[in-house]
Amino acid sequence: MKTKIFFMVSAVAFIVFTSCSKKEALDESSINLADDDAVSEAVFDDIFSSVDNAEFILGDQLKGEVKSTSLSDSCPAIIIDRPSDAIWPKTITIDYGTGCTGFYENTRSGKIIIVVTGPRLMTGSKKTVTFDNYYCNGIKVEGTKQIENMGYNANQNLVFSVTLTGGRLTLPDGRTIERSVDREREWVAGTLTRNIWDDEFLVTGTTSGITINGVGYTNTIITPLHWKRVCRFMVSGIVKFEREGAVPVELNYGDGECDAVAVVTRGDESREITLRFRHRLMKNN
Repeated sequence: MKTKIFFMVSAVAFIVFTSCSKKEALDESSINLADDDAVSEAVFDDIFSSVDNAEFILGDQLKGEVKSTSLSDSCPAIIIDRPSDAIWPKTITIDYGTGCTGFYENTRSGKIIIVVTGPRLMTGSKKTVTFDNYYCNGIKVEGTKQIENMGYNANQNLVFSVTLTGGRLTLPDGRTIERSVDREREWVAGTLTRNIWDDEFLVTGTTSGITINGVGYTNTIITPLHWKRVCRFMVSGIVKFEREGAVPVELNYGDGECDAVAVVTRGDESREITLRFRHRLMKNN
């Protein structure tokens, strides 16, 4: 079965920083550290949104006993397979083929593969995400991401644990950024509506890995990151970056506005930066 759909996924928000003041003396390595983390954040956050959107688009077909089905516009194709006679688990494959350009003019290719153990609103349900030769705008994505519904918290909001193991981004020149994640996402708006674009989450937790220059790092969210599906970037929250042999750096995403402004701080030095779509090493891509 095939059906026409509009597969609207959040953009991969690749970030390049530009200074708004020549007087500030933040070293470029501090800016680049924030740059690399923001790119990694954007790539893996886009995957979270892509998976969530595919689940939403498939809707009731995930709940039923359909053995296999395919939904497609020109690209991507979304395929459900039920490998056993039980209703769950199901495998969803988002197949971008050899490449297609989607929302915000981002190009994806390859496959995102998701094994789903139950409905996304059911406590204990899990999604395990892997990749088959998957690229976002020329960046290869690897790793295993798991999203688990932990149930409702004291605020009566659903909470999801999010882990990433073996995360790796490989740029076209062969350089890599490695990333592991241990976080929680609290669903604070849009939980029960039929409109995915009103979804909002508060994100807490840590990430760690190896920078593009081979240096170990640990990042801690010290003020929850506020993610809105309708915005290209995080709208608020602060992340602290710690790396071997360097003064910690903080990235502040702002005060809640859906804009592209953030501030990098190291000690008493700060620089306002602009979030953009390309990594500094991919200006011509």
